[in-house]
Amino acid sequence: MCRIVGASRTLLPLLAALLQASVEASGEIALCKTGFPEDVYSAVLSQDVHEGQPLLNVKFSNCNGKRKVQYESSEPADFKVDEDGMVYAVRSFPLSSEHAKFLIYAQDKETQEKWQVAVKLSLKPTLPEDSVKESQEIEEIVFPRQVTKHNGHLQRQKRDWVIPPINLPENSRGPFPQELVRIRSDRDKNLSLRYSVTGPGADQPPTGIFIINPISGQLSVTKPLDRELIARFHLRAHAVDINGNQVENPIDIVINVIDMNDNRPEFLHQVWNGTVPEGSKPGTYVMTVTAIDADDPNALNGMLRYRILSQAPSTPSPNMFTINNETGDIITVAAGLDREKVQQYTLIIQATDMEGNPTYGLSNTATAVITVTDVNDNPPEFTAMTFYGEVPENRVDVIVANLTVTDKDQPHTPAWNAAYRITSGDPTGRFAIQTDPNSNDGLVTVVKPIDFETNRMFVLTVAAENQVPLAKGIQHPPQSTATVSVTVIDVNENPYFAPNPKIIRQEEGLHAGTMLTTFTAQDPDRYMQQNIRYTKLSDPANWLKIDPVNGQITTIAVLDRESPNVKNNIYNATFLASDNGIPPMSGTGTLQIYLLDINDNAPQVLPQEAETCETPDPNSINITALDYDIDPNAGPFAFDLPLSPATIKRNWTITRLNGDFAQLNLKIKFLEAGIYEVPIIITDSGNPPKSNISILRVKVCQCDSNGDCTDVDRIVGAGLGTGAIVAILLCIIILLVLVLMFVVWMKRRDKERQAKQLLIDPEDDVRDNILKYDEEGGGEEDQDYDLSQLQQPDTVEPDAIKPVGIRRLDERPIHAEPQYPVRSAAPHPGDIGDFINEGLKAADNDPTAPPYDSLLVFDYEGSGSTAGSLSSLNSSSSGGEQDYDYLNDWGPRFKKLADMYGGGDE
Repeated sequence: MCRIVGASRTLLPLLAALLQASVEASGEIALCKTGFPEDVYSAVLSQDVHEGQPLLNVKFSNCNGKRKVQYESSEPADFKVDEDGMVYAVRSFPLSSEHAKFLIYAQDKETQEKWQVAVKLSLKPTLPEDSVKESQEIEEIVFPRQVTKHNGHLQRQKRDWVIPPINLPENSRGPFPQELVRIRSDRDKNLSLRYSVTGPGADQPPTGIFIINPISGQLSVTKPLDRELIARFHLRAHAVDINGNQVENPIDIVINVIDMNDNRPEFLHQVWNGTVPEGSKPGTYVMTVTAIDADDPNALNGMLRYRILSQAPSTPSPNMFTINNETGDIITVAAGLDREKVQQYTLIIQATDMEGNPTYGLSNTATAVITVTDVNDNPPEFTAMTFYGEVPENRVDVIVANLTVTDKDQPHTPAWNAAYRITSGDPTGRFAIQTDPNSNDGLVTVVKPIDFETNRMFVLTVAAENQVPLAKGIQHPPQSTATVSVTVIDVNENPYFAPNPKIIRQEEGLHAGTMLTTFTAQDPDRYMQQNIRYTKLSDPANWLKIDPVNGQITTIAVLDRESPNVKNNIYNATFLASDNGIPPMSGTGTLQIYLLDINDNAPQVLPQEAETCETPDPNSINITALDYDIDPNAGPFAFDLPLSPATIKRNWTITRLNGDFAQLNLKIKFLEAGIYEVPIIITDSGNPPKSNISILRVKVCQCDSNGDCTDVDRIVGAGLGTGAIVAILLCIIILLVLVLMFVVWMKRRDKERQAKQLLIDPEDDVRDNILKYDEEGGGEEDQDYDLSQLQQPDTVEPDAIKPVGIRRLDERPIHAEPQYPVRSAAPHPGDIGDFINEGLKAADNDPTAPPYDSLLVFDYEGSGSTAGSLSSLNSSSSGGEQDYDYLNDWGPRFKKLADMYGGGDE
């Protein structure tokens, strides 16, 4: 049998505390009355409840001593009651934060009469210094013995009771190592044993917290413990001999870390935000604040209690809210929450452990901000009882009045936003009221045109409401209703024709000057004295005119139903009516003339061209009639051939197929191919009927067996119309003109090229930098020159002082100067040759041009010259005696000079 032996009678302090829990019960019996003397039995325990722990004794008063009473618990799973009234714990469990409450029933076995009493359990606060007292003596745990039976098997002997756990307070100050228990085997008398422990805290992480003396078996703790890290250690003790052989089966050792109040409560948030509607009744839930404590929640160290330390502001009451001290729920306890007065409350909340014990408990605080939300407890009120506005008639989407209201609720919320409605004064729905989202004003707007002549003023009754209903018990005051007076302003309106369009029926063919109808307009402005004048706005065929005063419409041309301006027998004309108001207004009206047909159009043959074979068979020509009139002035038609010329009836015959179609056939057996014009008499069915001789051009051709023409080319050639021939001739003329223009252009381009080759030396080509002068000469440096400087003597006498008849031969003779040709300002390059020729002829006939056919005097330049004498040079009149053929050898640039002086054709 296993046993626990203490070094000093093996007394466990904590076990003794559990077995010796103080029980406080009180009762007082005034008179002998059967039943429980107390209504409630209370017990304060210093520890958690353990299985089999006696809790308290309930007394039952049995006055006659004859009753046999049986006890019963309302929580049989947790508590039981013996016959002597002692209450025991059925299982181990910690007491909750709330006081444990249950009922004890007593029932008479014979009469079945029943009584009951309430039991209330609470946990006694434990002070740090009193939580666990270290034992003065070390406990000793002995391994249980093993007995060997006769069959040789080992069997462990049953223990008397389970080894209780070791309770060790956290945060112990030492000294360390601190001895806990001594583990011993009763075999150590005969063997040399070695002890060890295993498990978390010993040889497993966190290692080294618990150690054991391998010789003595003394188990010790090496450092302070922290229940918030590890609340329980589960170790196993082993005993082996010096060879390592197991001597005893391992035993379990449980070490409970006893909680100390070493942690303050901590709120989950330092600032809590909640809302509550204004006007809430007492008891309205607001919010919940929560704090946590790292200490044991099942012990007093972790049992929290809440309370409100302060409230700001303290109006209308300093205690507007309360808090459930266990759950942290904040509720209202007073009426009078008004957002318009106080919009926000700030509460300082305190959480204290040790069930709120102010002496031993640790505390912490947080802030609860409670916002009072708005409800619709203030209706909108108009700032005036009557609003005024005005609107011109016939105007829409015009704001005529601006309604202003005040609302004390929170702006831009459904409880503040106003909605307006017209309750009376607008039966036809001509007005609407929209709300300005920014100012909350009501904008009275015209949505349907208003006629001044019908309504000159409107008096509207308008009500203002919020988007959400008012809070219960609040009514709309009279200020939520107002009157809107709207005055209508008369304006000049457009005259209008009635009816519009106006439809009349008339026969076509009416002569000019016929009065058709009177088309007048009305002026809606009955209260304005105005005149209306009429003008024609649209008359496509120019058939009508209108009297500007009375609106009479008269024809100025013959009405023709077949005119292209008539659509579906209807002719449309538009007229304008204008008044003399300020500003002038006008309106248009349409006159629709439905023209009745008369027989004024003769029928015509259709088609106008056809073809047939030279023989009557195998085909014929089907014809019909085209008549621009309509029934009954159109078909059925009568078809006939005229009597003259006689060849028509001799060669052709016509047969009427029905009222609209006839058939033309050859009457003779053969008719030579060609084009024939066959006159046909067509008569319509009008009253009176109208006839017309219409020409049908028939192409007669040779046909094959199928009736198709075989000499189409000849027939087509013979049948070319005048228009086709004219078109062909025009094309030919245009082609000839184009060819001629091309030839002229090519010739002129060749002449221009030749002129450029003659006048421009390739080395002096200045086409990239052309300078234009208005006169011929040597440029800017050769414009003011004096030929007298080339004459001898050096000084020349003026012509006026020389005597008549005494002149030098080398002087300029006195004659009238000939007229030289003047070149145009912008000559064509091709005219240069002609200009040179004309200038040459003028120079030949100019007796004043040097040299003057006389000996010229020059300065002496020395003897000997490779050049010949220049005195023999003469004009072109003597050029025929010289040979200029060598110019042809100088290249194309001298071709023009060679032609001029070399005796060429030109």
